[in-house]
Amino acid sequence: MTIEHFDVLVVGAGISGIGAGYHLQKNCPNRSYVILEGRERMGGTWDLFRYPGIRSDSDMYTLGYSFRPWKEAKAIADGPSILNYLQETAKEYGIDRKIRYGHMVRRASWSTENACWTIEVERGPEKEPVRFTCNFLFMCSGYYSYAEGYTPDFQGTERFRGRIVHPQKWTDDIDYAGKRVVVIGSGATAVTLVPEMAKKAAHVTMLQRSPTYVVSRPAEDGFANWLRRHLPAMTAYHLTRWKNVLFGMYFYRLCRRKPEAARKFILNGVRAQLGPDFDIDTHFTPTYNPWDQRLCLVPNGDLFEALKAKRASVVTDHIDTFTETGIRLKSGKEIEADLVVTATGLNLQVLGDLKITVDGKDVDFSKTLNYKGMMYSDVPNLASAFGYTNASWTLKCDLTCEYVCRLLNHMERTGLRQCTPRRNDPDIAEEPWIDFSSGYVQRSLDKFPKQGSKKPWKLYQNYALDIMSLRLGNVEDGVMAFTNPEPRKGEMERLAS
Repeated sequence: MTIEHFDVLVVGAGISGIGAGYHLQKNCPNRSYVILEGRERMGGTWDLFRYPGIRSDSDMYTLGYSFRPWKEAKAIADGPSILNYLQETAKEYGIDRKIRYGHMVRRASWSTENACWTIEVERGPEKEPVRFTCNFLFMCSGYYSYAEGYTPDFQGTERFRGRIVHPQKWTDDIDYAGKRVVVIGSGATAVTLVPEMAKKAAHVTMLQRSPTYVVSRPAEDGFANWLRRHLPAMTAYHLTRWKNVLFGMYFYRLCRRKPEAARKFILNGVRAQLGPDFDIDTHFTPTYNPWDQRLCLVPNGDLFEALKAKRASVVTDHIDTFTETGIRLKSGKEIEADLVVTATGLNLQVLGDLKITVDGKDVDFSKTLNYKGMMYSDVPNLASAFGYTNASWTLKCDLTCEYVCRLLNHMERTGLRQCTPRRNDPDIAEEPWIDFSSGYVQRSLDKFPKQGSKKPWKLYQNYALDIMSLRLGNVEDGVMAFTNPEPRKGEMERLAS
């Protein structure tokens, strides 16, 4: 078996992996790299999901890359537009030539003696076993399983004569025109599906166990479009980007410090959209505080417009059982349906469910501490891209890519081959990886690493603080251990033999 070697191996050709390719080319031009993608196309989330209305729930001035401006009028963009942006970015910078498709990474084994990872891969539909080696492994594979989404075990589904589909498995043959549709869920996917499907369906019902905070926002950013007409594209882009970052940080801080004021502000916005006669208390008032779970964004109030036009409705209740013709609720009410869409969440996984060993010992990531939101205690030369829960994914991923490049360049300058976060402070207390009450997080939280009670193990979910830490902070921070110098000539010959 021929084994190819690269300085850096990136797993995943989605929004994070393409960004990683750019930063490696720009900041580490002497380092070789490859991107391994398990699927046959780039784009990750934005290629996988094909359900009606798929769009971002963050503005594209912060979800877009720092190095390539978003130039379209819509700030809240649809999935095909985002995928096109990623494809154009990859082509413009030659990143697309570094991607190997149909390469599913299954196992990674670190050797301290050789200061490298051995990566075991299944290639193509025949799952041909191939191997790569690399000095640094950069996981950009996202945080959820592409195999299937999460669907609760509902009673009576076998009796239902209609079709049941999870949005992650949406196919082009699903016809909902003129049909009665029930969308189960109240998160970002549900509030996207309902107004879009309501354009063609006979009626769409959003069936939720409990409400989510929903905020309306213009699909276009007038300030950004004005700036773009009067300033160079990159200048206008960065001004808009920082405007949105600062407003997002301010609003998140308000929600945490003054939750009642934030709750009142959000609910007043819903009342202004739906009017005084709509039952806001039942259908749009959660029991938790704002940002205990992620807020749902609806561009131009499209969900509210569908509700006011009676093309859609909201039912807040618990499911008793599916019937032949629909869903019977705990209250005794039955909702008739031809199609049921289970927008009930994702199945989270750690590092793409990759099996990892360090010097022959399996790594249990639930026993590790997360370093700066990107690396793991006692796991050398491995980083993962993971975005913010309270802001755009790409903001943190851009900073993570920059920091990985700083580590690589530091090791090159010092002649050291290994960087390992070490938990050497006995006063560090363990805390949950994410302080989020969402069901999809709580179901999987025990699999994930912990965060620490203070930096650099603490996740602050704050872009400004992360700029100070990842872009400007010293990589020699007393926690990151740089070791394993380049071997002398005789030692190199012994290892090679």
